[in-house]
Amino acid sequence: MFVSRGLVVGFTVALAGLALSGCGTRLNKAPVEDRGTSSSSAPSSSAQPGVVVGTSIKPLPGAENAGKPGYYTVKPGDTLIRIGLESGQSWKDIARWNNLDNANLIEVGQVLRVAPPVAASQAVASDSGVVTRPVTSSSITPAAPASTPAPAASAAKPATSAASGPVVAVAPATPAAPAAAAEDDMAFIWPAPGSLIAGFDEARNKGYDIAGKAGDPVLAAADGRVVYAGAGLRGYGNLVILKHNNTFLTAYAHNQTLLVKEDQAVRKGQKIAEMGSTDADRVKLHFEIRRQGKPVDPSRYLPPR
Repeated sequence: MFVSRGLVVGFTVALAGLALSGCGTRLNKAPVEDRGTSSSSAPSSSAQPGVVVGTSIKPLPGAENAGKPGYYTVKPGDTLIRIGLESGQSWKDIARWNNLDNANLIEVGQVLRVAPPVAASQAVASDSGVVTRPVTSSSITPAAPASTPAPAASAAKPATSAASGPVVAVAPATPAAPAAAAEDDMAFIWPAPGSLIAGFDEARNKGYDIAGKAGDPVLAAADGRVVYAGAGLRGYGNLVILKHNNTFLTAYAHNQTLLVKEDQAVRKGQKIAEMGSTDADRVKLHFEIRRQGKPVDPSRYLPPR
């Protein structure tokens, strides 16, 4: 009986030691779940960009448009303001085109429309039953010879169809080439009178750096509309961005004071800010001209001096 009781006590002590040993192992090696590489939730290489939700993949908004013209895929560090500057658009327009309730909530991999939506409807029916259709090259009736002009009375009558009702032909749109050429022929002025301290270098300096004193006037280089005024773009300090037409933006950075607000119309030569040194190593104006979002050498557009 005494031997049996000793064996039981020894066995109990051994079990307690094993239990303590197991507890020590779990505390020293706490499990860490790598959600980015977990085999149970990682998408295959052919999957669309998405975010992991539990064990399923939720495609990010607009993923089906990735790589298409007029769309932009969000990269790490992007903001809607920077995307607008890089695409030559107002950040507010981009937010509206993409139905963004909060412009600060965009995700890496999300695909955004950065070009205006095009009205592509082929037929619009009104309450009166009249159907309007755009005229295409295949539906245009050859013009009558010059010697036999069509009667004015008959030309004024709309064509009718027993099946579809009255049809009103829409004249073909005016070719956009002349307008585009006119937009490209901009006459900018220098935004500040100071000396040039850094020229254009596409890799290192996307515009001109112009010297001056704190409080010196910063002028609009051309007529336009303010599409951004604030300090939300890293590296630019207090910044004003003007949109002049569908082709050109100009940017005015490092200001001490901003004198305009978003959506405000401005005229060439109007004082829009005061020169400063925000987010810069000295007082200066950093000035950019962007053509369709791409920085271009200001010397191509500014008058010589």
